[in-house]
Amino acid sequence: MDDERRPEGLAPRRSRRIYLLPNAITTAALFCGFYAVVQAMNGRFEVAAIAVFVAMLFDGLDGRVARMTQTQSAFGEQYDSLSDMVSFGVAPALIVYEWSLRGLGKWGWIAAFVYVAGAALRLARFNTNIGVVDRRFFQGLPSPAAAALVAGLVWIATDLRQTRWITASGPDLAWPAFALTVYAGITMVSSAPFYSFKDLNLKKSVPFVFMIGTVLLFALVSSDPPVVLFSLFLLYGLSGYALWFWRWRRGGPHPWQEPRRGGAEDGDD
Repeated sequence: MDDERRPEGLAPRRSRRIYLLPNAITTAALFCGFYAVVQAMNGRFEVAAIAVFVAMLFDGLDGRVARMTQTQSAFGEQYDSLSDMVSFGVAPALIVYEWSLRGLGKWGWIAAFVYVAGAALRLARFNTNIGVVDRRFFQGLPSPAAAALVAGLVWIATDLRQTRWITASGPDLAWPAFALTVYAGITMVSSAPFYSFKDLNLKKSVPFVFMIGTVLLFALVSSDPPVVLFSLFLLYGLSGYALWFWRWRRGGPHPWQEPRRGGAEDGDD
């Protein structure tokens, strides 16, 4: 079907070709997710959590590289979703279960399953909503951000324990880990709007003060990566409900009730 004859609102058909560069980056993200699982099984939880954050970096690159090199494809979209399911669905759930939730018995694996199911449903809904919702907002918490919440808790707790700021181990934090894991899983399938940052034009010139802000942001993150990153993603994980409440008070429509045409983009979730 030609694009001119395609019904309004549907995304244009993607190429079925397989391109090396973007899919190699997706493979790197998939490897990081698998590596995180292996390290969690070996009890190296800090390394496992860091691997999830590295997977987020690769996941943010593959779609942008595909668009810059004009190598978007249907294969890339599906491969990216499968990679996300491993890196941001299975891996964080297994990490937090092995680190803390195991001691809760059935409640521990139930919380981990709620997270995994939420990630699967989130990715499926994202794929079916392409070209339907406002691209400036995600419907529900994106799976990489949910993974950052869960893996970030493990990273910050293990890091603070090593520096003797806290003495609590994973089992001691079982119920906070339970609450955060369930929260992340449910929020992924909620209707809360989370800003996607897709409308930021990186090719547009900006005032010099923005470069100073970028330098300060990198300096802030490098000062204490686990604390700063977990704090940022925790704020982002709450922002959707704050925006949802604000829109509800104003009586305005939700972003997904404002159809916008546009194609799919690899690595956007």
